[in-house]
Amino acid sequence: MNGSCLNFDNPIRDAISRIRFAPISNNLLIASWDSSLRLYDVDNCDLRYEAPNESSALLDCCFETESVALSANSDGSVLRYDMRVGNSEAIGNHEDLSTCVEYSEETRQVITASWDKRVKFWDPRSTSPLRCLSSLGMEVESMSLSGLNLIVAHKSSVHLYDLRKLDGSVQAREYFMDIQIKCVRSNLELEGLIAGSVDGRVALRRFGQSSAKEGYAFKCHPKDRNGMQHLVAVNDVSFNPSVRGVAVTGDNEGYATIWDVLNRKRLLELPRYPNSVASLAYNHEGQLLAVASSYTYQEANEREDQPQIFLHRIDAGNIGSSSASGSKRT
Repeated sequence: MNGSCLNFDNPIRDAISRIRFAPISNNLLIASWDSSLRLYDVDNCDLRYEAPNESSALLDCCFETESVALSANSDGSVLRYDMRVGNSEAIGNHEDLSTCVEYSEETRQVITASWDKRVKFWDPRSTSPLRCLSSLGMEVESMSLSGLNLIVAHKSSVHLYDLRKLDGSVQAREYFMDIQIKCVRSNLELEGLIAGSVDGRVALRRFGQSSAKEGYAFKCHPKDRNGMQHLVAVNDVSFNPSVRGVAVTGDNEGYATIWDVLNRKRLLELPRYPNSVASLAYNHEGQLLAVASSYTYQEANEREDQPQIFLHRIDAGNIGSSSASGSKRT
């Protein structure tokens, strides 16, 4: 695994909340607490688009198409950006922080979640929600979409919704009774999901499993500190789209580790990053891995070095024995 360089003329001034690669290109979308959405062309080392939002921090982002993006914001708003012409507009609003946003190609809907204990479904051309799931009872911690499967996580519960049947949850089991969920990501090929916890564990479940005992959890990021076990939150998980069962996890102490989750085997731990690993993203071919190194406002003594984005080029056929080198963003 070797590195290539990302460069920005104007540094990212506050914490990075989410990074995502585009559906079919190597354009990287970056949401941050400095109230700006950025689009970076990795192939040409060029910042293609930057849209400041003076009223709120950006807590999540996603692509609708290669040239249209969406963000969930701390003032509850949901913004849609046409990056070809350079304008943005609000398409919806929550009553509290908008924490998660996804776009469904199958239903052509924007899906958002919030601390107002609601999940809303929007037509991107309208400002009125098409549907609202309001019976969750808790703030949504994380959300993931793969195909028609929508995963909503809060506390230790994970709910699975079929976007074709939104009158109720298809599976509303508390899969993760033994962990407090920090992030959840679903995978259509595995027909399952993976969740990272606040105490350094990762749990894998298949959609068809009847009980939590049929899945498994393993400790991946707890570190020893002065002979004592130190629990470290898993901030993000990302599946490699080209290698079945391979995922990368990132923790709050700055470590990113690549796993064969089906065989519960650690393949590679990348060199420690300057800050916490706030977000991770594979490109559509699984050949590039972007790592956002940033403080996350989770701990009082957290390092607050300037947020950076590191890029790794992956040799998927030799991932278990390859070494990795990072490239810094200046």
